[in-house]
Amino acid sequence: MAKMKLEKWVSFVLGCLLFESLCHKSCASFTPVDNYLIACGSTKNVTFQGRTFVPDSGLLKSGNSVVSSSNSSAPSPIYQSARIFSSIASYKFKIEQEGRHWVRLYFYPLPNSSQKLASASITVVTDDVVLLNNFTFKNYNGSYMFKEYAVNVTSDSLTLSFIPLNNSVTFVNAIEVVSIPDDVFPDQALALNPSTPFSGLSELAFETIYRLNMGGPLITAQNDTLGRIWENDAKYLHLNSSALNVSVNPSSINYPPAVTPETAPNMVYATAETMGAEANVGDPNFNITWVFSVNPNFRYFVRVHLCDIISRSLNTLVFSIYINDEIALGSLDLSSLTGNLKVPYYRDFISNSSADSGTLTVSVGPDTLADITNATMNGLEVMKISNEARSLDGISSVESFLPKSHSKKKSMGIIIIGIIVGAAAAVALVCFCCCLMARRSKTPQQGYPWLPLPLYGNSQTMTKMSTTSQKSGTASCISLASSNLGRIFTFQEILDATNKFDESLLLGVGGFGRVYKGTLEDGIKVAVKRGNPRSEQGLAEFRTEIEMLSKLRHRHLVSLIGYCDERSEMVLVYEYMANGPLRSHLYGMDLPPLSWKQRLEICIGAARGLHYLHTGAAQSIIHRDVKTTNILLDDNFVAKVADFGLSKTGPALDQTHVSTAVKGSFGYLDPEYFRRQQLTEKSDVYSFGVVLMEVLCTRPALNPVLPREQVNIAEWAMNWQKKGMLDQIMDSNLVGKVDPASLKKFGETAEKCLAEHGVDRPSMGDVLWNLEYALQLEETSSALTEPEDNSTNHIPGIPLTPLEPFDNSVSMIDGRNSGTDDDAEDAATSAVFSQLVNPRGR
Repeated sequence: MAKMKLEKWVSFVLGCLLFESLCHKSCASFTPVDNYLIACGSTKNVTFQGRTFVPDSGLLKSGNSVVSSSNSSAPSPIYQSARIFSSIASYKFKIEQEGRHWVRLYFYPLPNSSQKLASASITVVTDDVVLLNNFTFKNYNGSYMFKEYAVNVTSDSLTLSFIPLNNSVTFVNAIEVVSIPDDVFPDQALALNPSTPFSGLSELAFETIYRLNMGGPLITAQNDTLGRIWENDAKYLHLNSSALNVSVNPSSINYPPAVTPETAPNMVYATAETMGAEANVGDPNFNITWVFSVNPNFRYFVRVHLCDIISRSLNTLVFSIYINDEIALGSLDLSSLTGNLKVPYYRDFISNSSADSGTLTVSVGPDTLADITNATMNGLEVMKISNEARSLDGISSVESFLPKSHSKKKSMGIIIIGIIVGAAAAVALVCFCCCLMARRSKTPQQGYPWLPLPLYGNSQTMTKMSTTSQKSGTASCISLASSNLGRIFTFQEILDATNKFDESLLLGVGGFGRVYKGTLEDGIKVAVKRGNPRSEQGLAEFRTEIEMLSKLRHRHLVSLIGYCDERSEMVLVYEYMANGPLRSHLYGMDLPPLSWKQRLEICIGAARGLHYLHTGAAQSIIHRDVKTTNILLDDNFVAKVADFGLSKTGPALDQTHVSTAVKGSFGYLDPEYFRRQQLTEKSDVYSFGVVLMEVLCTRPALNPVLPREQVNIAEWAMNWQKKGMLDQIMDSNLVGKVDPASLKKFGETAEKCLAEHGVDRPSMGDVLWNLEYALQLEETSSALTEPEDNSTNHIPGIPLTPLEPFDNSVSMIDGRNSGTDDDAEDAATSAVFSQLVNPRGR
């Protein structure tokens, strides 16, 4: 133990020396467009950590203030002066470049001030985000405080307001407002528990809670291109003896194009904590764990910095990363992802604190199947994410702190009058509708009335109406085949159907929540999707699913029976699909392999469903989450597209795209949509191209365990397709059982779907035509000598029926299309929630 401590100390000192001698290389010449460094209350410039802070007099917009200064007891020059406010005061900063900015605040209650600053109440807000709420040094374990925030500025100015509360004063010693490069923070990260992409981060504010340099020294703002501070991780280790410091020369770190010193300085990647042979860990399942105290009422942005500086050869270090005991990255081989050693890599996650404990844990541990038992981490950032009130401290919004002007009060009065008048009109309308419904109720009707969803999760009106309907003597289950409206279930019916959500009936866990097998009172089997209140998906997805599926009817779209929103629950009820998701028949489950003909028929069925979405309604519908877990199979292996929670109405006739935040599943996302946030039907086509390759190769869309060139199935399979060698990577169960012409047509179709630009991709109608052609080639291969592979020709002797926008099994339930539904019974006999087996969620 003494030897290990000595080695850790020597390694630490070596890291410090390397840092001092080479830190200038880490500090590249990033120049922020906006760069305000303000020494509040000072009459002269102040130099701090290699940067110059200037007096604040020109930026103080309003407020009564006094200045206090101290030259003796302040912990550093930046804390030697302060500006003290007895009323609300504001600083206004002119912003030259919109986007994320650092807002850094320095607080030190000067002891010689005439005001009692240690008991001052400090509240700070921007134009729309609460940064600090009623903070006081009385309950703070420290003599001074530094706060760092990342806020998105969307105008030409930023106002910082300091608000004294409780008849107190407030103060500040220094302020920074500095531009952040656009690519430092993403708009999307992987949320955990359940695992699903989380979009919209650019609209939220962050507060830096922890920023660690694993195994290395303190890095100050002077030695970071973005002025950040990185502290050593030792005090956060759950068990000090579990980790060993390692370091290399920072100049040996090779940044790839996607990672820069703005991501993290090279000194972060040049030091690490590792288990190592000297860590003396007997248990191969042992992890290095860091424990952090956090506020349990917030979500957290977690960035993990990794760099393999300990291996001597490629593909020898394989380990896993856990956040709150949830696996974040499994069987991670850094050298496979980066292509070399000493190459920086990072990943972003969204996580809550551990349930009811107020802690967040991050761990690394060796892969049980790896040859070498080791794990490593180089750096870690933990940032609090603003909540629904746009606050980083409490649940009060900016509006609750800032007084409203007279004009605003006048406007509010007009708004209130308008609301009252509107409410009166609404009450009259409701009364009229009730009378009308009472009159209609005298005539026998089938089905339950479908009511609009409430604005917020629970609706007493819906509950009462549903209860009344249950007593009316109407048939207990009305499927969508015989009624164009969904049934409203009581929560008691849901409990009875699932035996009070018996865990033995659990089918799977998805991005929205858990899925249970249920049986209604008349014996019909259903799949019940129960919303998880802690899920990142909620009311929006709940509404979208119901609104979409209550309007659509097609043999290859999953059918919704009904829903329940009693007791703050969000429950969706689908017909049960006996064979579950397509993915489970490709890999990951011990099920018989599908034949090539079955795979083609399943792909054709899914393509028909998507083609109908794109063309069968008055305005197209874009699914936005096409993947093998969202293609379900009934007892006859008929494919149906499911899960419309992320669906979006397509562009109008005079538009080319829909501008919207990126949502979907990693590995299936259209790269053009991801880059430009411009959604079109061709985004579904790209995702379907990934599905086609997944069906052929029977492997996940993304598999980080594989060598770098194989991680993404779309890129990997396209390389083989361009060489005309798809048969080399196809499922081994298909080898020798597929007609070459059929495989060629299938590969060409997938290749066109995966085109980089949407304009180069075919429509779903064209995709469907080509897949049907591939099926005909397969079915008639024995009768063909050398079929033409031009998709404009068909097989001689076999007539091709012209493709219609939708077949006879379609009926629109919004009144635009009507008629008989010949396949209604078949269409309404099997459906299931789309996330029965969910490797990643949404």
